[in-house]
Amino acid sequence: MKRFLLLAAAVSILAGGCGTQVAGTATTSAPSSARLPSDGAPAVANPIANTAVVEADPCSAIQTAEIEAIGGKVKRSELEPMTMGNACAWIFAAGANTVSAGLTTGNKNGLSSLYAQNATGGLTTFTSVPPVDGYPAVVYANGGEGKGTCTLAVGVRDDLVYTVIPRLGGDNRSFSDPCGMATKVAAAAIKNFKAA
Repeated sequence: MKRFLLLAAAVSILAGGCGTQVAGTATTSAPSSARLPSDGAPAVANPIANTAVVEADPCSAIQTAEIEAIGGKVKRSELEPMTMGNACAWIFAAGANTVSAGLTTGNKNGLSSLYAQNATGGLTTFTSVPPVDGYPAVVYANGGEGKGTCTLAVGVRDDLVYTVIPRLGGDNRSFSDPCGMATKVAAAAIKNFKAA
């Protein structure tokens, strides 16, 4: 995770210092989003612009009843402040099972940053997976892989991803397919984003 944060910071710093001057006229580089996608990442064909509410309150992305239909009875949900953006953690009633999800607002290069990190060998897992409700997605990790866990990033815009991370014990019905659970959670969130 540290390497991911450092890479994102380095890309952001490099992108900010790319202005040039020609014949006394100052010009600046295009905004980050104008240069995306990059590094082989797919473009997001139908970007979702209206994300401000979920950025501030990630638990509003999905109703608890929707999470329960996917993963079982929820004991509670709570805000998880993260370095790269707020997430919501839904804690299931049975066992030590959670699923966390949120918009990774600190990553201004969307899926392109993950493709770039993979190209430099910075990830221990990186797999392009079928689109989630038409939005490009990858499963990735930088260590920490194991049974019952999965990190799914879905590009909702070229400069923004929605990340879902189940952490499941053997007593959860999705233990053998945590990425399947992550895909269902992401699909529910995207449906709600588009309806907002």
